Amino acid sequence: EVQLVESGGGLVQPGGSLRLSCAASGLMVSKYDMRWIRQAPGKGLEWVSTMYGGGADGTHYADSVKGRFTISRDNAKNTLYLQMNSLKTEDTAVYYCTGMGSRGQGTQVTVSS
Repeated sequence: EVQLVESGGGLVQPGGSLRLSCAASGLMVSKYDMRWIRQAPGKGLEWVSTMYGGGADGTHYADSVKGRFTISRDNAKNTLYLQMNSLKTEDTAVYYCTGMGSRGQGTQVTVSS
């Protein structure tokens, strides 16, 4: 059974930073394409970033976060990360990690002064 557990969300002022974590079990984050997606209040799901696995090892970002967010993983900890810098109010959302067709419970990120 795949389990993905996100953490690291919170309240931050515009311009601030947060690092989200996604601890995985039942799959190896290095072997599968792993993604961060988000859902802002009253809106649909939005893809944020992908880290390719299985030897591909590339990354891809939505234009809205490119240059501000960095996706990474720690294979030893089997954990996916999303470093978020220069946060904007429009980044407010519940952030989820996904992999192998599964999704975690999400972590709330609120950017507000």
